Amino acid sequence: QVPIGPYIVDFICHEKNLILEMDGGQHSNQVEADENRTAWLEKRGYKIVRFWNNEVLDNIEGVLTRIEEHLEDLLT
Repeated sequence: QVPIGPYIVDFICHEKNLILEMDGGQHSNQVEADENRTAWLEKRGYKIVRFWNNEVLDNIEGVLTRIEEHLEDLLT
């Protein structure tokens, strides 16, 4: 976890300005706060990719594929 301004992000690749967030169930109750957080980070040039915890646990290959796709998009 890495602090950025008033927030702490789960994973970050500074080289690509890519942030990966792993969200637990509590995030379904804080949609507006997450939207504000995402807007703040995107305004500073970061791309945020969110995954639910169960996605990471149950479908790691799919998660890795999505990360690769986002990295490829950043290269073009």
